[in-house]
Amino acid sequence: MQQPIQSIVIVGGGTAGWLSAGVIAARLNATQEKPVKVTLIESPNIPIVGVGEGTWPTMRNTLKKMGVRETDFIRECHVSFKQGAKFARWHTGKTEDAYYHPLILPQGFNHINLAPHWQVQPRGTSFSQAVCPQDALCERSLAPKMITTPEYQGLANYAYHLDAGAFSNFLTRHCTETLGVQHILDEVVGIKTANNGDISALLTESGAELAADLFIDCTGFKSKLLGEHYQIPFKSCSDILFADTALAVHLPYQQPDTEIASHTISTAQSAGWIWDIGLASRRGVGHVFASRYTDRDSAYRELAEYAAQTGHKLDNLSVREIPITPGHREKFWHKNCVAVGLSAGFLEPLEASALVLVEISADFIASQLPANRAVMDTVARRFNRTFHYRWERIIDFLKLHYMLTVRDDNDFWIDNRDPVSIPDSLHELIELWRYHPPWDNDFDHATEVFPAASYQYVLYGMGFHTQAHPAGLSAQQKQLAKQAFAKNIEMTQKLASVLPGNRELINKIYRHGLATV
Repeated sequence: MQQPIQSIVIVGGGTAGWLSAGVIAARLNATQEKPVKVTLIESPNIPIVGVGEGTWPTMRNTLKKMGVRETDFIRECHVSFKQGAKFARWHTGKTEDAYYHPLILPQGFNHINLAPHWQVQPRGTSFSQAVCPQDALCERSLAPKMITTPEYQGLANYAYHLDAGAFSNFLTRHCTETLGVQHILDEVVGIKTANNGDISALLTESGAELAADLFIDCTGFKSKLLGEHYQIPFKSCSDILFADTALAVHLPYQQPDTEIASHTISTAQSAGWIWDIGLASRRGVGHVFASRYTDRDSAYRELAEYAAQTGHKLDNLSVREIPITPGHREKFWHKNCVAVGLSAGFLEPLEASALVLVEISADFIASQLPANRAVMDTVARRFNRTFHYRWERIIDFLKLHYMLTVRDDNDFWIDNRDPVSIPDSLHELIELWRYHPPWDNDFDHATEVFPAASYQYVLYGMGFHTQAHPAGLSAQQKQLAKQAFAKNIEMTQKLASVLPGNRELINKIYRHGLATV
């Protein structure tokens, strides 16, 4: 129990496995004189799911800490820049119905809440347009930086769209060649258990026995260690989030110079929604739907109609069906095993939460790695508390997109605003926000997965109204708001005049590369 943790085995590759390996190895290499040995074992026969093509801005710092050059990452993973998400037809279902969830905080967010000031203005300018420049940048398909902007820095906050398969291969090379991660291609066929219930070793098809002090389960939906071996129950949230299937396809660009959208596009359908992610090499498009409210053929037709808008015939392309069982394990860390990625849980990719959960899980493990087995249960309890909270808040935030709709063309949308399907925690916040615009102190944790600004963008993008405070707004606050709105207009005009197009910048990076920091 007092022996120091000396070895970690990650079971499963893909983005979750290799991102975990990179985050943990880089952190331990930088902080420990004798780093813990990190080994990743993966099956040579199981393809990766590869649905996580959108990231959060956190990925920039993650890759930087791992020692990855942004130029190499962009070139090798078919990356494009992402500055937010556009939600079309979610509120009323009409053609003109759309709003943005950008990646920039509202102007002056640290010292003034602009929501009540925007609500008393004459309508005509959306909330995101009024408080940040990113709405305008996305509409113009502009990049968040210039070719002279150093790696991982930007004139506007940004994340990435990436090819998940290429990213996994890229991480494999970096982790093994630069970070010293041992890579084993073999099938895990058995598990040896210690007297205290810990996993003592994995038995492989080749006859090897792989021992470690800590095992990280990145085996995807199978959850081979936490789910199958330890029988940790799965907590479904299908009563809150109804989508249970996705149809995914890759659409080639019609022309090599086709502009690349600098945001994810999410377009609501009769019983779900279609994602559209523009990479440098292609578009990743998929239809997420609820089979209780539509059938596969109808969902396929809607996806085909969407693809036809850009001249693509779906029957000529490979369409992959991905089952979705929304929810998460009741525990994520049990004994000396912790699940990361799909083995911990999965939700529809509405706000690109899959990869960020991998990032913050791996960072927690790396930064709070137990010194020995004696303290591991304490760390595990803290990990479980933290990630239960994060999963529940993500579920709340995804449900928020659905419950504010006024669509009535399908029971899917009607049932999504049934109070029975809305978590009590979200009910409570909605009641609060009817009289008080979202603010950071509305939440229990200082660091939230989705900050108050994200709730503002979705709420007011979906037509939510917060009643004006009966005491009114002070003259000083009105003046501050006026200055903030004016500053946003000035910043929007300035950035729009100097930033290149998304495709233009990516082409320059391919030719010249970005300046290193």
